[in-house]
Amino acid sequence: MSMLQGAQSFFRSALASMERVYLNRNPTAKAILELVQSVDNDNICYDHFAFRTFGVDGYGIDSMAKIFIDFGYTPREELRFPAKKLKALWFSPPSIPLPDGSGGVNGPLPRIFISELLVDQMSTQTQEIIRKYTGISGSGNKHAALASALGSLTWEKPLYSEFQQLARESEYAAWTLVNGYALNHVTISTHRLKSHLRSINSLNQFIEGSGFKLNSEGGLLKVSPDGLLLQSSTVADSAPFEFSDGITESVPSSYIEFAERLVLPQFKSMPEREVKEFHRRDGFEVGNADKIFESTSKEQLTRRAA
Repeated sequence: MSMLQGAQSFFRSALASMERVYLNRNPTAKAILELVQSVDNDNICYDHFAFRTFGVDGYGIDSMAKIFIDFGYTPREELRFPAKKLKALWFSPPSIPLPDGSGGVNGPLPRIFISELLVDQMSTQTQEIIRKYTGISGSGNKHAALASALGSLTWEKPLYSEFQQLARESEYAAWTLVNGYALNHVTISTHRLKSHLRSINSLNQFIEGSGFKLNSEGGLLKVSPDGLLLQSSTVADSAPFEFSDGITESVPSSYIEFAERLVLPQFKSMPEREVKEFHRRDGFEVGNADKIFESTSKEQLTRRAA
């Protein structure tokens, strides 16, 4: 399915607003994007955008997916994370002809990765807190994309004690309570870069050499079993958050990810200049994503501060 021109302009404006909220809140992501662009002299392409949701009362994957499906995205594969009590679904973008040199939110449309917390599997206390805030939100789930573009919660700010309760049980739940539908991370498509940074190992070295910390869970480089999907990410930034009881504490915000998709075996002999995105490894990998989720965990954030 393609996208009508007027609709495409509106949709890209929505993506740009989500990106703007993300960059304003996450100085590390903003600095890294600027650094990579300064070396690459080129527009960066995004591999995917990721969002987190509460899988309860219509607030899960479907709430955030609606805008993407309406603008031509196709639901693909479901992934399950039993230990984290999560599931995720990713969506492939419609193919849209682009002028050469278009990048960022004006470049090739990113894949979309939306996850949800399986709220029914949490403790009674955690479920009550989550249901309290999704209940207060009214029809907020129908406006998930707008909330993401504005950087607003669709529910009231929680009590600090409620955030702590969620954090003890699920770092993901606590993050979602205070960040809502805000963009959890964007991912730079490294193989689309033009400089030596197109190798994810070179990019990782460059980022660490520039003083930024990478998520070390399962090693700095997360590799799919077939060896064709390579991912890494920074540790999330933190930002002060004023809770409804007047307590201000630092909470995790977002991070930036990097992905290199290698050419599929059947296309190995193609000349490099002829290789397109569809000749490369598509999709996601539970093992990789499970470790990328840790970018916002307390363990990684405290390691950052050490």
